[in-house]
Amino acid sequence: MICEYFLNLIRKICCCNIFLVKKGKYQKLKLRVGKSKNIKEYSPINNLEKESDIENNSISKRNSKISAFWYIIFSLFLICFIIYFILKIYELILENKKIEFIKEQEEKKNEMINNTKVCLCTLGKEENLYIREYVQHYEKYGVDTIFLYDNNDEEGEKFEEVINDYIQSGFVQIMNWRGKKQALMLIMNDCYQRNYQIYDWLIFYELDEYIHLSNYTNIKPFLNEHKFDECQLIYLNLICHSDNNLLYYENKSLAERFPERVSRKYLGGYRLEIKSILRGHIPNVTIYSNHILTKKLINCNGYGNRNKFYYDVYSSQNDFKHFYIDHYYSKSTEEFIGKINKGDAWINTPEFILGKIDKYFSQSKMTEEKLNFIENKTRLNLSKYWEKLKNDKKK
Repeated sequence: MICEYFLNLIRKICCCNIFLVKKGKYQKLKLRVGKSKNIKEYSPINNLEKESDIENNSISKRNSKISAFWYIIFSLFLICFIIYFILKIYELILENKKIEFIKEQEEKKNEMINNTKVCLCTLGKEENLYIREYVQHYEKYGVDTIFLYDNNDEEGEKFEEVINDYIQSGFVQIMNWRGKKQALMLIMNDCYQRNYQIYDWLIFYELDEYIHLSNYTNIKPFLNEHKFDECQLIYLNLICHSDNNLLYYENKSLAERFPERVSRKYLGGYRLEIKSILRGHIPNVTIYSNHILTKKLINCNGYGNRNKFYYDVYSSQNDFKHFYIDHYYSKSTEEFIGKINKGDAWINTPEFILGKIDKYFSQSKMTEEKLNFIENKTRLNLSKYWEKLKNDKKK
């Protein structure tokens, strides 16, 4: 038995006899010092021998006490060691279970993220110069599918000319809306109704709007944050970029050509306008605004906070630091003229076009060169802008 083995070991170390005595159903340890079977009988001797014998007996008793003391110390040490060993094993078991639990939770989270399906709904007209850069941007952000509504004129340019590889792979799906006028709301509602049962999130951004998420290279982990558990709409604010005083188009990326953000002091700079990401699997949704989409759903900003809107376009709580949209509204002056000449996807009146020019000059510096360029290309009456420029020079 293990118990007897340990007793023999202790007995040898401590030079004493230890044995088990059964008493009823219990066992007791008994300690016997010295060799009990080899007790010598002494005959009467002189007093000197007796004193020596007494002294030897006292030494023997003292040695037996010392042996018993060390036995107790050793036993306590052994017990403490066993307890420590058991606690360490228990601690390791708990640590392993904790690691396994964390791994299991991470696997579940990764599985949820990987199973999240995100699509982007947008429309384009005469956008072949920019569409490839736009598609590549959202491909890097982990969007699964882009539904690109082709709103070009019947005989106009075709997206297949520049992104046919993405179309063939299925990443971009072209929806034919060629030749249709003021079709923005129809397109947005069509995209949602076709796809809300398939996709978990639907993004509604235009072709000059590029999402930016600090500390995220993929949009899916962002959308799966617990802060959005109750959210049905996630809105992000627009940050506009100026024309960088460029008159003509250059064959470079938008970020290279227009790095300058419009200053906060300008109305069209760090803007209150928002664009939204809509949760899927919600029936009976009708979109009536290309900004807020609808007021009937629970909305959040990039931090998961609720907010109120006014004019269905603007928010009162803004974030221009971590979660926003880079808005390349005008680009160069030449590209801005192309923008207003092709008409708007929603409204297309002279007053609305002049409003676009107001917006352009609220974001970029007004110069004689730009005004002449716009007048020659559009035949619009820009007298009020010439007057404003004249007054600005006097100041």
